[in-house]
Amino acid sequence: MLMHELSVAQNLLKVISAQAREHKARPVGAKISCGILNAINDELLREAFVAISKGTGCEGIRLEVEHKPLLGMCRKCKKEFEVDFKKGGCPGCGSEDFELRPDAPLVLEEIEFSARGCLTAEEK
Repeated sequence: MLMHELSVAQNLLKVISAQAREHKARPVGAKISCGILNAINDELLREAFVAISKGTGCEGIRLEVEHKPLLGMCRKCKKEFEVDFKKGGCPGCGSEDFELRPDAPLVLEEIEFSARGCLTAEEK
């Protein structure tokens, strides 16, 4: 398990646990998103989260990772588009003169809570 994924998993656990306490509900799933150039390995992140969430109110939740596409902006026609390095240029005008937009950051998009489960006294 890489330190980067472990650090991300620890931060996710901290935020999800705090939200669970605030809502007095049991989390059952979480969705994060990041850009495709982000150095997150999905499987290692899931493994790290499973390992550190054992014995907590977050044990067993589903962790979904969505990779956002890399965007480019054509300097000729000003069209924003999803960059496809196999195809090359702007799909609007065909120009290969474009700038890359910043890669999407790592974001906790949503937390799903159980409609039935509440936190136990130890988890509050």
